[in-house]
Parts: sequence; structure tokens; C-alpha cells
Amino acid sequence: GQLPTWLQGILLRNGPGMHTVGDTTYNHWFDGLALLHSFTFKNGEVYYRSKYLRSDTYNCNVEANRIVVSEFGTMAYPDPCKNIFAKAFSYLSHTIPEFTDNCLINIMKTGDDFYATSETNFIRKIDPQTLETLDKVDYSKYTAVNLATSHPHYDSAGNILNMGTSIVDKGKTKYVLFKIPSSVPEKEKKKSRFSHVEVVCSIPSRSLLQPSYYHSFGMTENYIIFVEQPFRLDIVKMATAYIRGVNWASCLSYHKEEKTWFHFVDRKTKKEISTKFCTDALVLFHHINAYEENGHIVFDLIAYTDNSLYEMFYLKKLHKYLEEYNKLSSVPTCKRFIVPLQHDKDAEVGSNLVTLPSTATAVKEKDGSIYCQPEILCEGIELPRINYDYNGKNYKYVFATKVQWNPVPAEIVKFNVQTKEALKWGEEHCWPSEPVFVPSPDAKEEDDGVILSCVVMTDPKKAPFLLVLDAKTFKELGRAIVNIEMHLDLHGMFIPEKDLKTETE
Repeated sequence: GQLPTWLQGILLRNGPGMHTVGDTTYNHWFDGLALLHSFTFKNGEVYYRSKYLRSDTYNCNVEANRIVVSEFGTMAYPDPCKNIFAKAFSYLSHTIPEFTDNCLINIMKTGDDFYATSETNFIRKIDPQTLETLDKVDYSKYTAVNLATSHPHYDSAGNILNMGTSIVDKGKTKYVLFKIPSSVPEKEKKKSRFSHVEVVCSIPSRSLLQPSYYHSFGMTENYIIFVEQPFRLDIVKMATAYIRGVNWASCLSYHKEEKTWFHFVDRKTKKEISTKFCTDALVLFHHINAYEENGHIVFDLIAYTDNSLYEMFYLKKLHKYLEEYNKLSSVPTCKRFIVPLQHDKDAEVGSNLVTLPSTATAVKEKDGSIYCQPEILCEGIELPRINYDYNGKNYKYVFATKVQWNPVPAEIVKFNVQTKEALKWGEEHCWPSEPVFVPSPDAKEEDDGVILSCVVMTDPKKAPFLLVLDAKTFKELGRAIVNIEMHLDLHGMFIPEKDLKTETE
């Protein structure tokens, strides 16, 4: 096929790539050592490159020729990276464990720099052109967080907003919203931009020892949206996991009888809205988008009725499961919640406060809290992406992968949240990755641009390829076939040529 001449830059992807070290194997697919790969678009041609992230975790494991650093689904010991004295202390220090720097989930842009990220307090700087691994950054040195999301938001000035959990800091467990500036003053250029991290606000956890697990959060022009779900991490269990010989994932539990709470932080005042908003128990990984309309916040997310998704990716289950065609016990559902921030405080108990046209409701309870029920937009989509120029704004399109009977995506879909119409791309025995939207330089409409997705084949002898679709019509423009083994990945980003430093810089 033909690529648009304006498509110049790098598609950078991240995901688990190595699951066996020596004679040892990780238990869970999400534990594998991070493999970065990139597609560089230059003058109508595509160049492919891949490289393992040379994290401390990778180096320790490779040197020992076995897994010696624990991951979320795999507890490893003893750790020969540490000397004999350190081992005696390791039982104590594992209370809040020293997490891995195997940053395998996403890529984050900070100023002119790019980082591989996961959900621990570590991120790793990388060179997007050579995929070399550079500095290691520990968030906890700059702000009191033990965990952080790998799905930050970018504001109009290019600053990063991210959320992390601060576990029992000064007797409190809280969710911390922090900002990493896009640039630092000239006279402080020598200092890391992370030393300018600012805590925007913190939200107290409903439980001191069982904070909610979260993978992403929402943002509108004036508000941050945090969903505190009853899928929680038990700190006491986590503190004793190492001694008990179990993995950290076993310390996560879902409390389906409890409510899910919505928190809204005013970005200007940095204060949380005092009204309590809730819905039924759900498990959420990915927010799609959110915006404000006539005194309401509208936010779309992908929710599950249980936490079985994480369970399905244990390698022993994946092997068994692909043979037995076990069905997803909980189908991902695209839900739209509408929250009436500016509602009549004297409204009657039991009345629906949503005044926008939608089947979503927000009903006033006796205690003054507001119970929200969503509108179901569609089912069976995951790994959602939007045209990020429309982030926080009223929008039409979500680009996502379509899952059918299992969690591995079989198609890519473009879904119109306003009309509920969908366009799809799929071929027999093709497994596409998260679709990344790249706007065309002279875009007039939300879907002017292309969709990029890495596609692997069921038959390992068949070459994988990078797929390029016209985002408007979903017709294939071209594919770049790569004659190497390519892995299913998780997330990534497209970096336009103008955002890449030239060699001389």
C-alpha cells in the first residue's frame, strides 16, 4: 500500500517480551521483561527496531540467569543481587516492597524526554530513536508515592498530571495527584525536572490499609476524575507476602458488595467536590474520555463486573484457556456516567438530577449522596484511544480493540459514542494491538488522520505487520511486514518527527 507523505515520526510500543530466564518462568503474562519496539516512518518507508529495556531488574535476572526480582504475579527469592546482611533485612524492607523497575506498560513524554512506565514508583528514560535505556527515576524521591499509574494526562501547556498512591504516610493512606512540569527555569536546567514535581491535591483513601487499585483516571477542562473502586490492595497481606511465599497479586481482592465512589477535584481550587457520588461495584482499568456539559460531568470508561481479567493472564491459564476456549466471565462494557455537579441542593430524595438527554441517571439518596447509573454505550471493546486533541472535550470517536470470547483482541473498531455506529477492521488469524490515532497536519475533523496497530498472526511462521488505516473510512492504506517474531504489546505512543531531538542536539 501507500503511506500518507505527512506520516513522519516514530510509533513506540511497550509490553512484556521475555517470560523465561534460565530455567525459571514468570507466572503471569504482565510480569515479562519489558520489550520496546518501534516503527520509524521516513519518506514513505518504515523501519523496525526492538530492544529489551535494560532495567536493573533485567540486568540482575540475566546476570543470575534466573528470575531474582519479584514482579506482581511472581515472587522471587532469595535475591542474589543483595548481600547476606541485606537478606536478613529484606523481610523487614518488604513491608513496602522495593518494587521492580521493569517498566513494561506504557511510554510517557516529559518535556523533550520519553520514559517507559509501569505501576511502581520507578520509570526509565529511553532514547526513542535507538531504544537505549537511560536514567532511572524514582518518583518517591520527589513526592510521597509508592505506586503510580502508567496512564498520565497532558494539559494544554504540556505538563504531565499523574496519580499515585501514598501508603500509610504519616498515618494516612491517600491518592496523590501530582504535576510534572513540561519545562524548568533556565537557571535550574542542571536539576532534574522531577525536583519541580508539585502535589496538586490528595484524596484520602476510604480505608487506611486497603487502598483502591487503579490503572488510569479521567480529566476534563476543570476537573480530575478519580474512581475509587472496591478492587483493593491489602497492605497487611502485601507486607507479609514475601514471608508467606505468595505473590503481590494475591493481595488484591474485589469486594462486590461494596459501592464504587467517584471523586472530582477542581483543577483551579485544587479541592475535592464535597458531594458524595457513587455507583455499584465495578472493576475498571481504562478511562476513555470525559467532558463538561451544562453543569454536568460526562465520563466514559470500560468496566467489568469482576476482576477475572487479571486472573486470565496467568500463563498456565492462558495455555489451558486457548485450548479450551474458556469464555470471558465478565465482558468489558463501555459505560457513560453523567454526574450533575451543579444540581438543586433542595431536590427531592429519589429524584433523577440528570437533565441531559441520556439513559444515565443520578438519583439523590436519603443521606444526600448521589447514586449514579450509567448509560451502556457498547460492549466488548478494550484498549481505548481517542484523538487526544479532544481529551477533556465533547467528542465522537473512540478507537479500540474488539474482544469476542477471549481477552485477546481479534479486531479494531471505531465507535461513535454519539450515534453508536461502528466501523471494524479484522482478518482471520490476526491479533491487533491497541490502535493509535495520528491526526493529519491539516485536520479539520476529529477523525482526520490514520490509525496504527501492530498485528501478530496465529501461525508463528506468518510474518507480523504494522497496519495503517484511514481513520475516517477504516479502509486499509498499507501494511509494513516485519520478518521477525513480534510480541503482543500493551501501550505506546506516536512521536511526530518535530518532537524528536536531532542527533546534533
